[in-house]
Amino acid sequence: MSEEAITKTSYHIPVGPIHPALKEPVYFEFELSGEKIIDVNVKLGHVHRGVEWASRKRNPIQVLYLAERICGICSYCHPAAFTLAVENACDIEVPERADYLRVVQAELERICSHILWAGVAAHEIGFDTVLYFTWQIREKALDLTEFLTGNRVTKGIMTIGGIRRDITPDMLPRIKRDMQFFKDNFEKLRHIFLDDKTVKMRSQNAGILTKDDAIKLCAVGPTTRASGVKKDVRTGESYFAYGDLDVKCITPKDLTGTVNGDVYDRIIQRLLEVKQSIELIEQCIDEMPAGDIVSEPKIPKLMNQIKKIEGEGVGRHEAPRGEVIHYVKFDGKSENPYTWKVRAPTYNNILPWIPMLKGEQIADIPIVAASTDPCMSCTNRVAIVKDSKRYELTKEQLHKLSVEKTRRLMK
Repeated sequence: MSEEAITKTSYHIPVGPIHPALKEPVYFEFELSGEKIIDVNVKLGHVHRGVEWASRKRNPIQVLYLAERICGICSYCHPAAFTLAVENACDIEVPERADYLRVVQAELERICSHILWAGVAAHEIGFDTVLYFTWQIREKALDLTEFLTGNRVTKGIMTIGGIRRDITPDMLPRIKRDMQFFKDNFEKLRHIFLDDKTVKMRSQNAGILTKDDAIKLCAVGPTTRASGVKKDVRTGESYFAYGDLDVKCITPKDLTGTVNGDVYDRIIQRLLEVKQSIELIEQCIDEMPAGDIVSEPKIPKLMNQIKKIEGEGVGRHEAPRGEVIHYVKFDGKSENPYTWKVRAPTYNNILPWIPMLKGEQIADIPIVAASTDPCMSCTNRVAIVKDSKRYELTKEQLHKLSVEKTRRLMK
């Protein structure tokens, strides 16, 4: 066989939906030439729970608990975005102190999420010692979460018009002590991930997402900021208390002076955001105003107010993985939402996998895929089955159905 014929030979391999390197069901089809990836296709739809449909049988307070369970790691950001959407639709004013408390919870969840991601990333390149070290740090973050909310994962802290639990003066020493613990261990994490030769060899120039591709494919969160796109809901839209705080959109350029958009930059991005979250929590604790933590403590009275509302609202929140959007509509006839739609950040970060994986080696698939911190349970919707056969919608059919649904909602 000639050398030219060998170079033109390619073959396909499936990865997933169940695979040791994938923490949730997702199916990849790779076309390979030797060890090199020349094309990739992603197929979703293995996880669908009917959460949005279930909301139509529940009032907004009950929906909060559904929103919490969209994702265990993002159990604060989804109810936060849903709450913002309801407050937007119903013109509910949130007390200033509650806005500061909401920021504390949001940034603590960001620390938990990014530290967990760092451990998973280390595991994907075979550095399990670092995995255990990050878990030790995250355990402290979960302990603090339990101290503030009474829960470690599903926090039950958000409510419409405010927040359910205050931070009392006797709790401040514990919070400050834990923030110092995170700062002390941040330097160790920074040294391991940014200076270790093995980590650099596995992450530098791997899974590159250019700035143009990040913009064109609508990437969000650390994935797009690591490519140099300054897109962050906390700075682009004033919500919670972020407008009063020293929060800015950061990129790897703030540390290294350059942006490559590779896995290494996505590591840098999340480490910088952990440091930023610590600083924001400390600023909130120092500057938090006095006052109420909820606008209407009587739930029946709140539900009666919502029942009279006819309108729609949108809630946007910068979750650890990127911008999460919740849309809700009320018809003025019931306290239950007429409709509820969730767009999680992973939905935006799926298409960027394709340019990131093309040209890479088979061995780089796990760390490149994991570098966007995907969450399939947040993203998957529904697989369509008719007459016991699954089928796919064309672009034109999907667009037609979307237009029809939009017109139905606007009636």
